[in-house]
Amino acid sequence: DDRVAVKDMPELERLMLHRLAELDVSIRQAYELFDYKRIFAQLNAFMTSDLSAFYFDIRKDALYCDPISSKKRKAALTVVDHLFRGTVKWLAPMLCFTAEEAWLSRYGDNAPSVHLQVFPKAPAEWRDDKLAEKWRKIRNVRRVVTGALELERAQKRIGSSLEAAPVVHVSDKDLFSAIVDADLAEICITSAVTLVEGDGPADAFRLDDVRGVAVVSARAHGKKCARSWKITESVGEDPAYPDVTPRDAQALREWDQLRKAAE
Repeated sequence: DDRVAVKDMPELERLMLHRLAELDVSIRQAYELFDYKRIFAQLNAFMTSDLSAFYFDIRKDALYCDPISSKKRKAALTVVDHLFRGTVKWLAPMLCFTAEEAWLSRYGDNAPSVHLQVFPKAPAEWRDDKLAEKWRKIRNVRRVVTGALELERAQKRIGSSLEAAPVVHVSDKDLFSAIVDADLAEICITSAVTLVEGDGPADAFRLDDVRGVAVVSARAHGKKCARSWKITESVGEDPAYPDVTPRDAQALREWDQLRKAAE
């Protein structure tokens, strides 16, 4: 009942489904050619770069902290289920015992073996090349922000990225149009981001391979949320939960309601 339809998902979830659709084609072709090195290389890159260092890194906040009713959280869970089914089935012919352990740990010891499953067929609606190109640009901007934050960490000016609220200057009109409606603070895992169109100051952080993007580091202002650790001036706006943001207050309120109903 908690599954979210693709059309109702945030762009980030639809991007992950697009990646699954791409892999569906290439991995089937590789298995037909018994090209196991290609299968391993593609899945390893996908799990390392797309999932661990990107999707899971961003979405852990929504999964841990969003209210139970959150559509973003439910969409993420829906996609995580697709990710699990796809990757475990694709790996099963090569990692027989590991894939079986993973499959049964999720579905129970009495579930049919993963080796009795067929490879998942990605629906045509998952493929979205235009969305993928947009997010390629967003990820490039994210790389510049991440580079700036790493320098701040090295200089001991921040610890966690959530202590930062960088100012992102974008002079490239194509890049700016791609990111103007994106939640850069969520994508870059900072407490806030200010997006400015135009060239940044001369001493701003830049990457040579991402032209038109300059980042000026700044610290976040406000109080630290006791639940999400984000630093924002909205902490305490809900008097019933004075130590957290309104989003986290709603999550705690829903949890309290469920707990009371169970009692």
